[in-house]
Amino acid sequence: MDDSIFIQIASYRDVQLVPTLVDLIQKSTRPEMLRIVVCWQHARQETLAEFWRRGFSSWRFETPGDWQIHSMNHGGATLELIDVPHLKSQGVCWARNLIQQQYKGERYTLQLDSHHRFVLGWDRLLIDMLNSLRTESPNPILTTYLPPFDPENDPDARKTVPTIMRFYRFDEAGAVICRSGPVPNFEKCERPVPARFYSAHFAFADGHFVEEIPHDPSFFFHGEEISIAARAFTRGYDLYHPHRLVAWHEYKRKNCPKMWNDHTPEAKERGEIPQDWIALNDRANQRNRALLGMNVNIEAETELGKYDLGSVRTLAQYERYAGVSFAYRGVQRCLLDEEVPPLPTTSPVDSEADWKASLLRSHDVRVCVYLPSLDQNEPKSNALGIPQSTAAARATVCDKSDTALNSKTLDAEALAKQVRGNWLDFRLIFEGPLEKIPAYYVLELLDAEGKVLTRTKSQVPNLP
Repeated sequence: MDDSIFIQIASYRDVQLVPTLVDLIQKSTRPEMLRIVVCWQHARQETLAEFWRRGFSSWRFETPGDWQIHSMNHGGATLELIDVPHLKSQGVCWARNLIQQQYKGERYTLQLDSHHRFVLGWDRLLIDMLNSLRTESPNPILTTYLPPFDPENDPDARKTVPTIMRFYRFDEAGAVICRSGPVPNFEKCERPVPARFYSAHFAFADGHFVEEIPHDPSFFFHGEEISIAARAFTRGYDLYHPHRLVAWHEYKRKNCPKMWNDHTPEAKERGEIPQDWIALNDRANQRNRALLGMNVNIEAETELGKYDLGSVRTLAQYERYAGVSFAYRGVQRCLLDEEVPPLPTTSPVDSEADWKASLLRSHDVRVCVYLPSLDQNEPKSNALGIPQSTAAARATVCDKSDTALNSKTLDAEALAKQVRGNWLDFRLIFEGPLEKIPAYYVLELLDAEGKVLTRTKSQVPNLP
């Protein structure tokens, strides 16, 4: 079979799209084997002119369905742009699903975002790594949170160590959030590293992955990655992190318009969009919680169809493999210690009691205080809106029996970084006993001697 690669890129008003495409093609060993399909979600003033300036040519277009598709070439590679006005978009997963409908049987597939840079020969490197896994997995996937790059300081700011995905927290709706970290002892690694999670901004697999695990177009953003991880695992796919540096990803994206900046409740009121991003996100959270077996009654009626879990392995087997419990919002110590995950199995799982006993509850408490509501007798700082004599802040999370579960102190410098307009806003991320549930937090502002200047108490919303 040939080495053709179907490349999927969902792009929302991204100035890095064209530089990403050019670098992707120029760094390839065989650009003629690349078929790149982009869901080009753009505003009216964001035109095709930049593509012409960067050397794309042989332009043509057709309208086979609801969307016009522009086709062009660059350096031997083929590019197809699905032309979507940005206010018609329904989210990144909807865009990825639209792209996947254009799959034509390519040997491999690579899913990316639209803000990357690449090492020379990235395509050959990925193919060789994937094929090195055939003896231990019939369906391997290479995926990770790539190391960062900064367009304003490139290539000097690039990190040069391959990365893995580390568990960070559950978000408010129950989706798993990860962060990147270096591959341990990557110099000694001879093949890719077993992974627990899936990254939507970088995933390389056999082409049939597109057809077997298509993105659910009803998802919006959060929940996308953990849902694909569970669906892929339960269909017999195995997750790996590349042990060699392949590409870089832009994370900060300063001053770039996002969908939630455009698809606002105000835009809906003006009739510009049928649904705002909040409604789209709520729908996605409901589907994700139904997929992953979280206990909310209304979601028992959610129909998932072809976007449901597979039958090769169970959700419980994925949870034991990944070290997470969706129903209990729990994590195992081995996950927090970043141990290599166990070999995937179809064997029966351990008892529910043993499983619960192995878990810590993952907490994500948002401390959010309206600064003008603080004690008005204390003179305020003009810059931050907090008492002038404040030297530190201490946040303490307690359960309903008033037992302290976690406490964090911020010095004046750290505190200043958490002020957003009139709000002091930061998170406490921690783990604790499964049965200990946060009920409220206390925020205290302290002077240089540790004396409490002002104290406020807030309830913690019931988390899933």
